[in-house]
Amino acid sequence: MSARTNALNALTVLFLIGFGSGAFAQSSIKQRIPSAIVGLGAGFASRTAKVRSGATLHYVRGGTGPAVILVHGFPQDWYAYHRIMPRLAKSFTVIAVDMRGVGRSTAPAGSFDGSHVAGDIHALVQWLKLDHVYVVGHDNGGMIAYTFARLYPQATRGVMILDSPLPGIEPWAEIKADPSVWHFRFHQTPNLPERLLAGRQFVYFREFFDRLALNRKAIPDTDVAHYAKAYAAPSQLRAGLEFYRRGYPTAEKSNASERSPIDLPIVLAGGDHAMGILFPRLADSLRKHGWANVTVELIKNSGHWVVDEQPDIVVELIERHASR
Repeated sequence: MSARTNALNALTVLFLIGFGSGAFAQSSIKQRIPSAIVGLGAGFASRTAKVRSGATLHYVRGGTGPAVILVHGFPQDWYAYHRIMPRLAKSFTVIAVDMRGVGRSTAPAGSFDGSHVAGDIHALVQWLKLDHVYVVGHDNGGMIAYTFARLYPQATRGVMILDSPLPGIEPWAEIKADPSVWHFRFHQTPNLPERLLAGRQFVYFREFFDRLALNRKAIPDTDVAHYAKAYAAPSQLRAGLEFYRRGYPTAEKSNASERSPIDLPIVLAGGDHAMGILFPRLADSLRKHGWANVTVELIKNSGHWVVDEQPDIVVELIERHASR
């Protein structure tokens, strides 16, 4: 290759991964750029930050403007938002994170309850020197978004919960007793799920997505393969399951007892064939738990995987509410 071609290739790599500083920038250049990041388009960067002792968070960042933090659920990682990140980046600084222990994020043994996971994200927000972030969470990530708002209201300008119940807040008792969410109890069983699922992540995740979707074609096998890789290691799979074991029981107690007034805007956006039909009841319960500003948005023609099944609607909701 000519010197001019080599120089152009180097500039292209820098542009795709984003610019850092010092040793971090040098180490990032050496890493292979994942195709998932390249698929987002120019201006997105894949990075890691040591936010706590023993805990390193991986995140993907792009865009400029007010910050929006995107938190995934199970069995996904940051890639859960890949369909909407390019459009959001036109108006916001978009940051999609891997929950502790999942994907490229690491974590110390134990401490997988909601307060620790939300604390990781708050530490990342401080590390990135962001101010008044808007937090969007889907599935288990919705529970984290709620905990984040309760623990760090001064760092937040609002939260959006995408098709997720909230442990300890009605109709939680009805939801966890529903046979369709049998996986709650299965995932909470000590040690057994890891032994049954090891090496079979793709098979289980494929069924998991299909069972909770209205449009099963919205999540192709290539996406399922990405998620299976994010939970491939025993520690990664355990991290995803430990949130059910530790996060749910602790959140159930803390959420049920917390009734202090809070004026942050909270948006409940759920699929009309999933949690959305129960969100008006959840909204009433939240008002009894101190929330003064609750909005319900119904996402039509969608099952549980609202970001995949109706990305345009979800983007419009985030643009509208996160801009306020």
